[in-house]
Formats: sequence, C-alpha cells, structure tokens
Amino acid sequence: MKKTMFLGTLAATTVLAGAAFAGTLDDVKARGELLCGANPGLTGFAAPDANGEYQGFDAALCKAIAAAVLGDATKVKFVPLSSEVRFTALASGEVDVLVRNSTATYSRDNDLKLDFPVINYYDGQGFMVKKDLGVSSAKELDGATVCIQTGTTTELNLADFFKHNNITYTPVTVQDDSEAQRNYLAGSCDAFTTDASGLAAVRSSFPDPENHIILPEIISKEPLGPAVRHGDNQWGDVVRWTYNALLIAEEKGITKANLAEVEASSTDPEVRRLLGLEGDMGVMLGLDNAAFKNAILANGNYGEIFEATIGTSTPIGLARGLNALWTQGGLQYAAPFR
Repeated sequence: MKKTMFLGTLAATTVLAGAAFAGTLDDVKARGELLCGANPGLTGFAAPDANGEYQGFDAALCKAIAAAVLGDATKVKFVPLSSEVRFTALASGEVDVLVRNSTATYSRDNDLKLDFPVINYYDGQGFMVKKDLGVSSAKELDGATVCIQTGTTTELNLADFFKHNNITYTPVTVQDDSEAQRNYLAGSCDAFTTDASGLAAVRSSFPDPENHIILPEIISKEPLGPAVRHGDNQWGDVVRWTYNALLIAEEKGITKANLAEVEASSTDPEVRRLLGLEGDMGVMLGLDNAAFKNAILANGNYGEIFEATIGTSTPIGLARGLNALWTQGGLQYAAPFR
C-alpha cells in the first residue's frame, strides 16, 4: 500500500515537473551543457575511466545528443544516480535525460509520467553464479541467497520466477552494481541477478571471470532506453531522432571515418537529409542542420558504438543478437528520415 501511495505522489509531482520543464531543449542550449543521468559505474555502459571521464554504450548516446544540440560531444555533465533515485532526479529536473539501463514499463510511463523515446538495448534478466556452486540452471537455485538491486524491475521478476517454479530464495538487497559485486564476491549471496548485459559487464571486471557463469535462463523482457519527462515532446523528439540517426548511419554504411567522403559524394536523398545537405531537417526540430552529422561524428554509428564498448571484441563480449539491425535479423529499426 505504501508503495502505491509513493508512486501516486511521484506521479503528481511529475505532472507538475512536466509543465515546469517543458522547454528542456531551450534550457540545454542556454546552459551550454547536457545533464545526463547515468549509472554510477557499469563497465561498458557508463563508467568513469582512469581520467574520470564517462565512457560506454549509454554514455555515447548522451555525447551524441550533446553533439546534436550543442555541436560539441564534450558538453555533457554526467550525474551518477542509483536505481532508487534515478526517476525522481529526472522528474525534478536534476537531469535532462536519463540514460541508465532503465526498463520501459507501463507504470513508469503512466504512473511516473516518463517517456522512453527509443529502446537502445533489448535485454532480459538473468543469473550469475560461481562455477564451483555446481549449478547449471536457475531452476536449481532452490533455497539460494540472491543479490538484487532495490527499486528495479528485477525484484518482481525474481519473485515471479521462483514462485512459478515452486522454489524459494532469500533476497540480499543492494543499492547498486558495485555493492552487488562486493556481496557476491564475498559470498554473501549465492547468485546475482540483473539484466544479462549487466551481468556480463560486471563479470568482465572480475579478476577471474572464467570462474563465473551466466545461467541460460532469461526470465523477462527488459527493453532498455533513455527516459525523458512527459509533456516535453520536442525534447523527446531530439532524443529519438538523434538515436535514429545513429541507426540509419549504420544502415547506410556511414562511419565516423568515412562521413566526410560520404558527405561529398552521396546522391542518396535520405543520406543527404541525414547529413544536413538538404531538407532543413535539423531546423525543423529546433537544431542546426548539421545536428545529426555531428551526432554521428561524436562516436560513430550505432554498430560502431556497440562494438567499441560492449561487443564481442571487448571483455564484456556481447553479441548483437536482438540488437542487430532489422536487415540482419535484429530489432533495431529506425523510422524513415524524410
């Protein structure tokens, strides 16, 4: 009952916040900086490097948005947010956009009054255990202790999975991935559950990743994407079309390295619109016509970002899978740029 009252209160707050922050694009331009809500530190997705600069798959999207809006991919301030405070931080205007491995759900849309303009990673919840536990299936975890982050969709998914399979567990609640990692490695829990991509990211940071296995069961759908506030359609469109530009660039074979050559030679009408050579597409959205070209130049196209941060050649080692382009059997499908 208390949880329902809290969500209702937050929903009322976010209705007001939506009205108060309906001009996010103008605010970002006036400030000269994008405030991006990010994971406190998830390797490959959003984490500070040795110089304290945020890098990763999600961080790259924020940099692309900054490049589109401000013409400079470095004009981003990353605000680390725990799973428990991320949505209130967005609702209150502490950040302009939340890019933090967040799942688009019905209640987050309709009760928390948040929009998820795009899905940048299709995922599902999984389990990781130490190899010496001798478990090969999540259905063998009867009586196990399980590390789980509070304030996430994984809590309900976990309860549903164990109830459906008529087995029991003891939750060990944690605030973030780093706390989960410490508890799991210290033996405070037998298993760690979160999105499978997050498990792969955490495992890659272990000194002995080969001694930890991700079990085969995927127990949920976790469509992950950037979130913005309800009631600010123009800003939602900026996020949506910046992301779509990265997908279309991959479809068209436009990379960070060859963009100048493509710009000088292409006769493809969609490519020319994308790169700001015709159509006034940027101006139509309140941006410069070079906005989407700048977004691509920030980190490359979607495929380049994926492979450089979390792909098979990185320690995280994620295959494209559902996140391949639609032309390659995946779900990543951009609307036409016309």
